[in-house]
Amino acid sequence: MESKKNEPTTPKGAAPSPAPPPSPGISPAALGHPTKESVLEALRPVHDPELMISIVDLGLVYDVDVLEEGKKLEVRMTLTSPGCPIGPELMAAVDHTARLIPGVEDVHVQLVWEPAWDPTKMASELAREQLGIW
Repeated sequence: MESKKNEPTTPKGAAPSPAPPPSPGISPAALGHPTKESVLEALRPVHDPELMISIVDLGLVYDVDVLEEGKKLEVRMTLTSPGCPIGPELMAAVDHTARLIPGVEDVHVQLVWEPAWDPTKMASELAREQLGIW
């Protein structure tokens, strides 16, 4: 079999050389890894079932860490109140939805209470409008 003109060849039985490491300045998103922003966007369809507003727009997702080249996510979130009866359901929905992101293998959802959730400061303009907060 003849090799094509500009096609690299590997001697028979030898392992192909690994791909070069990414150049500095290439974003994780360009490499196909999730970013904090892409995870938040993926979580946007998760709604508080009582308010029917996205938990992202409500400001309930405090932070997202993308670790191990996008294979692991750590999501810190809160609830509208400490006695929220649907807390476990919301956390499970966040876990399930985050695991649907391509490349994600492990998700840890941590429930936090500091700072206390304040929709006047943490909710998006759209969510505040839906809640009647001016």
